[in-house]
Amino acid sequence: MSYVITFLALLGVLSLFNLVLSLGLVRRLREDTAQTTAQSTGPQVMHAAGTRVGAFRTVATDGAILSDGLLRGAPTLVGAFVQGCPECEERLPLFVEYAAAFKSGPKHVVAVLVGDPEELRDKITLLEPVARVVLEGRDGAVGSAFGVRGYPAFGVLDDDAVNRRLVMRRVLHALRLSWQASHPLTTLAVTLTLIFAGVPLVTAWLTKVFLDVLVSGAVGTRPLLGLGLALAFMGLLTALIPRWILFAHRETERRVGLLAQDRLFAVTERFVGMARFEQPQFLDRLRLALQAGSSAPGAVVSGSMSVVGSAMTALGFLGSMLVLSAWMPVLVLASGVSTLMTEVWLARRRADVFWRIGPTQRREIFYRDLLTDVQAAKEIRLFGTGAFLRTRMADERRASNREQSVLDRHELLLQTGASMVTAVITGVALLWSAFAAASGRITAGDVALLIAAVTSVQSAMTSIARDAALTHQQLLLFQHYLDIVTAEPDLPVPADPRPVPGLRRGIEFRDVWFRYSNDHPWVLRGVHLTIPAGAAVGVVGRNGAGKSTLIKLLCRMYDPDRGQILWDGVDLRSLDPVELRQRIGAVFQDYMQYELSAAENIGLGNLSLLTRPEEITSAAHKAGAHAFVSELPRGYETLLSRSFFDTDEAEGTSNQGVTLSGGQWQRLSLARAYLRGDCDLLILDEPSSGLDAEAEHAIHRGLQHHRVGRTSLLISHRLGSVREAEFLIILEDGRIVEQGTHAELMELGGCYARLFSLQAMGYQEHTEEVV
Repeated sequence: MSYVITFLALLGVLSLFNLVLSLGLVRRLREDTAQTTAQSTGPQVMHAAGTRVGAFRTVATDGAILSDGLLRGAPTLVGAFVQGCPECEERLPLFVEYAAAFKSGPKHVVAVLVGDPEELRDKITLLEPVARVVLEGRDGAVGSAFGVRGYPAFGVLDDDAVNRRLVMRRVLHALRLSWQASHPLTTLAVTLTLIFAGVPLVTAWLTKVFLDVLVSGAVGTRPLLGLGLALAFMGLLTALIPRWILFAHRETERRVGLLAQDRLFAVTERFVGMARFEQPQFLDRLRLALQAGSSAPGAVVSGSMSVVGSAMTALGFLGSMLVLSAWMPVLVLASGVSTLMTEVWLARRRADVFWRIGPTQRREIFYRDLLTDVQAAKEIRLFGTGAFLRTRMADERRASNREQSVLDRHELLLQTGASMVTAVITGVALLWSAFAAASGRITAGDVALLIAAVTSVQSAMTSIARDAALTHQQLLLFQHYLDIVTAEPDLPVPADPRPVPGLRRGIEFRDVWFRYSNDHPWVLRGVHLTIPAGAAVGVVGRNGAGKSTLIKLLCRMYDPDRGQILWDGVDLRSLDPVELRQRIGAVFQDYMQYELSAAENIGLGNLSLLTRPEEITSAAHKAGAHAFVSELPRGYETLLSRSFFDTDEAEGTSNQGVTLSGGQWQRLSLARAYLRGDCDLLILDEPSSGLDAEAEHAIHRGLQHHRVGRTSLLISHRLGSVREAEFLIILEDGRIVEQGTHAELMELGGCYARLFSLQAMGYQEHTEEVV
């Protein structure tokens, strides 16, 4: 008996050690999280004076809304958002989700909005059902009371009921995806998991009866044969069912991954603007969403079913142990709960680490791709920057490794403690069963059942802990996927947009102001401009004057901060951006080089004509691309890439792609614009910057002919290319400082005349030197 007491005492010490260790690391995690958040440039966590991190309960403030006992007696969720902040737009739906799940109700949720009430009307309407909405300026009383240092800001939420609801929502979303991807396979996996959960228990009881019958020797061979066949059948099920479950899970994960990926990119198409794709935080979240969307739903489904199966197995064996000992199930269960808590904490920590090292990993990928990029290879070798870039790449990997090494050390420490507890419990169970069997209190079959029960329960609890932790980790990562697929469009699109009229009168900019964020300077300042229908307008200005921004606003990649842009008298905000862009053809300065066939490179300009070779060829002729495309190894079907190769299944051959020169790529981008020949507006942003003088002259003659009767906007630093426009506008520091015809501006003797004279002087000096 003394041995048993000694073992129980040792077990208690180890359990206490494991619990203290877990709580200590949890406390350290909270401190680290608070410190990390305080140093973060992204979403800020609010800390209110006198309030513990984890829940806002009472706050000293002079804000009227907080003086009525709002924060007394229950946790309160607080969020602060500022008008015009892209990150606020992205995080607002998540705040609404938290608020809707908050158990204290809307009266204990405060949403602080900063900005113009009229401009924030949509957000107020969205928040009012779930929160108390406060409108105030920056550094207002309510925001200051919660220590808001940046926007968006969330109160640290440590509400178990809310967390459980959010977890269940994510699990249900994953199960819904699995069912929609393949309900037969999902049904098969669930059925087999439930059957397999009972196999170990049935096997253990059959073994107990078999041993008891065998030891007693009171029956013949027929019962033993029957029991032996039953055990063999259980062994067969033990061998076969996991293989079928694995097959169902893998096939389901593939189908779910395909469905989730398709939905993710379908949602990103709703982001009709460019702002989010220029935000590092959004790119990090999108990268994690891509990873989680392809694997997390399937992993959540398989992990959840595995947890359910293991729980059924554990409960069955715990009930069996109660037959033999009243205290043994409690002891075994206690060790399992400790292991479960450890693994869940580690899962949260892993998800947190994955998010923190996201920017570091993205920079490492950038350097890695740069070192293997064909276009960068020339400069890297010429300037000898390979070692420098390789060092940068290694530094990013080391920074990422450091974060993961700290997590691995915590994992090793916690799991070592949990394993020691499990080992001691197993030893106690074996010793007790040996003493009990020796004293005749239990049979040999009972010993076998007890050993199987202890081993199976601990194995099941470990499996539950592992699967629950991995599932929890996948659920945390899956939130990034849900953030993307539930995000609102980046530009407001009317529910019933007005049809886009044909351009008959023209385009008007009315006092347009724009900047890319509140922290950036104004790019356009009070622009007033009218572009008559059918006119050719040239835009001139130094680098950074706002020329490309003007185009982005005209294509509604962004909305102006102030003012209006009218298309035949209709505000662009009232139109569907997709329908608007169908009426615009463009050649951008930073044109795309698609690693597709030559025909597809042109056909992307108008997908409705992609399968009409005569239209593709006609556009190539107009752009001066037909000659070199025809000479490619497979003509228009030649792959324009060295990264991939085409496989001709009919001939059983593979064809390596080719690369083009910069000027040839530019001609293909111009052919894309020609393919959209019936457009109302043609935008040409440096359409000939990569061409030689002879080709440039031919291209501009062709464009002049193509522009007849069409509204066109031409941007070029080569002023000789825009002098024949019907009128010119000169941008400087985001303002239109001059406008008129070439002759009028030369006579004015201002900015345009100076720039034109400088370019002309360069050509004249070169001509005199040649003569």
